[in-house]
Amino acid sequence: EVELVELGGGLVQAGGSLILSCKASGLTADYGIGWFRQAPGKEREGVSYITSDGNPYYEDSAKGRFSIFRDRVKNTIFLQMSSLRPEDTAVYYCGAVWVGSDADYADADAYHHWGQGTQVTVSS
Repeated sequence: EVELVELGGGLVQAGGSLILSCKASGLTADYGIGWFRQAPGKEREGVSYITSDGNPYYEDSAKGRFSIFRDRVKNTIFLQMSSLRPEDTAVYYCGAVWVGSDADYADADAYHHWGQGTQVTVSS
């Protein structure tokens, strides 16, 4: 059974930092992981991605502020967020996409599995 569990969300003031984690189980090594977020009334949007080989990618909204990395031993992917802004407020999800599908990492519809999400709220 495939399971993704996100942790680390919370309330933080603007300019602060949070680190999110995505614990993956039941996945083979040929999966990439994406971090997405969704605010009420808005579509799910990509934030950052890491390939099965550990190569990171960032959307413009995250570039320079967020870092994605993984712990291979713990099978956990992290999203380090700094310089947070109120517009970063959303439910953050991690998803797993099979690299064999040759899909666009930024396309939420391409992902095969999702976690339950963790709420990030940035206050001013």
